[in-house]
Amino acid sequence: MRLVDAFVPIWFLAAVGYAARRWNVLGETAAIVLARFVFYFAMPAALFLDLSVMPLSGFTGRPLIAFGVSGLAVLAAAWLGFSRWCGRKRGDRPIWAMAAGYVNSANLGIPVARQVLGSLSFLAEIILFQVLVLTPIILVALDRHGGGGPVRLRRIASLPVRNPVIIGSVAGVACSAARWHPPAVAVTSLNMLALAAVPTALVALGASLYTPRRVAVGRTELGVITVLKLFAQPALGYLTGLLLHLTTPQLLAVVVCAGLPTAQNTFIFAQEYGIAEDLASRAVMVTTSLALVTLLAAAALLG
Repeated sequence: MRLVDAFVPIWFLAAVGYAARRWNVLGETAAIVLARFVFYFAMPAALFLDLSVMPLSGFTGRPLIAFGVSGLAVLAAAWLGFSRWCGRKRGDRPIWAMAAGYVNSANLGIPVARQVLGSLSFLAEIILFQVLVLTPIILVALDRHGGGGPVRLRRIASLPVRNPVIIGSVAGVACSAARWHPPAVAVTSLNMLALAAVPTALVALGASLYTPRRVAVGRTELGVITVLKLFAQPALGYLTGLLLHLTTPQLLAVVVCAGLPTAQNTFIFAQEYGIAEDLASRAVMVTTSLALVTLLAAAALLG
């Protein structure tokens, strides 16, 4: 099936990063340096360009509610319950929750949506929901941990002007709402940065997987994250969709998008804030490897 083709580049680029680090082509700090490049430059450019041309009208409403309910429920359960049960300290829990409930809507979601759903319209709504609703919540929590003290109102209020991911996202939405198109030379320059976001992040992810001395991530912990991400979240999306009387194509869109694997942004954020990097990198790789089976099953049952 052509859906397999969407996963091959992801596995390949991660393998390139691992091999480069394993054979010492990249230095010990390669994963951190590459991840910071993505976080501060490539990812904001990509988000800005995507959101600036994404129409804000015509939202489908009920399918997005079904997806949102499933995502928020899994994030809350992971953050407040399962991560504590697995013995994670408070600072690790935002990354733990993100690993369990934040879907890879960009580099994997786009090809999957094209192959399975035949349209990117619903995926565009999910990107907006995650970027504008979930990401600020997670970044505020991570910023609190990085700040080393209680969250102050001034620090929260200044987060949008200090975080490049939010800056790029808000600027893109503002351009879309105003129907303003940046000059061609600016778009060309930003596009060069944006094109580097996905491959660089995947190479950085692969490089992070090779560390001679690392803190082990328990199989039980990874198993819980995998079940939450690939089974619980799409199941909740399906049940919520039934309660909202969604059509079969709408249910398929919700289940497939909710069943996407852990976003590589989880690893990027973990690297940037120095929190649970080992957990994030393994969660991305495990869920990405297994998602092919669950997505194929969902497409077969509902498609």
